[in-house]
Amino acid sequence: MEFGPHLILATLEGAVTAAVLALTAVGLSLVFGVMRVVNIAHGEFFMLGAVIAWYVAQLLGGHPAVGFVAALVIAPLIVGGIAVAADMTILKRIDYDPERTIVATIGLLYIIQQVTLMTYGPEARPVEAPFNTRIELPWFDWLETLFGMAQPWGWSITSYKLFVIFAAGAVLCGVWAMMARTRIGLLMRATQADRDIALAFGIPVERVYALVFGIGAGLAALGAVLIVPIQQAHYLMGESPLLLAFVVVIIGGLGSLKGTIYAAIFIGLSDSLVLVLLPALVGLIFPEIQIDATPTLSKILATLLVGLVLVFRPQGLFGTRTT
Repeated sequence: MEFGPHLILATLEGAVTAAVLALTAVGLSLVFGVMRVVNIAHGEFFMLGAVIAWYVAQLLGGHPAVGFVAALVIAPLIVGGIAVAADMTILKRIDYDPERTIVATIGLLYIIQQVTLMTYGPEARPVEAPFNTRIELPWFDWLETLFGMAQPWGWSITSYKLFVIFAAGAVLCGVWAMMARTRIGLLMRATQADRDIALAFGIPVERVYALVFGIGAGLAALGAVLIVPIQQAHYLMGESPLLLAFVVVIIGGLGSLKGTIYAAIFIGLSDSLVLVLLPALVGLIFPEIQIDATPTLSKILATLLVGLVLVFRPQGLFGTRTT
């Protein structure tokens, strides 16, 4: 088996993971950057997005694209609304105290998880992709004496996975434009810079906090809607995205959107490259040795990287040191 097709497949699969991870982690980073609170329930907002997408798809029926497009709009709005309600009824009452907020969001995590278990059930349920055409991946190599396209290698990706990559990129560009070019973004940045000064200038800080908390949860839900046709909706599916999102924001820098996106791309690609390329590389160098890379290995490498970042640059690669 040639090495080149392994590289193409690993890169594309990693880009899908990185795209969804970036959406989830940007929501978490945005909440911390503006509100200075750590949302432990962020993974459950991700899970809610997938579960609501399944409900919407089942309710509307018909062509899969109808339910999927509706879920892209409905799920983030519902999850964002739930987050806003949680902010106004819980976080606001404890004055966004960092320690009490962690405890409160842990409680919110279990409430959302158990309510979902009682209503949705323990089963993992699929959502059909709106389109899923398989696209054969080209590869170029020496064919006898000429250099040309080899036919076919048996490596392919679906059109839906490519859509996930471009859709996530478009949403992330929209988030950047909102933060940099709109009045809402200006209010968020002013609140992030100094809450007391923002209050003195008449900025409704509590409303900004509620909006940010809702946007962060909505981004996580949107990422879940995009990934649920590839994975399956399950009431425990929020754990892994939460842990990976924390890894990403720690490496990129808490509150740094640019750092979060770069770190998500790195973690997403490295996760796929380790799983797909390590056995191929070992087999290429040592044909008599066969190994199976597991997801645990990539998680170990990510954890080691987090440890190095915390030791040598606690504020993250793109974060700023607080005084």
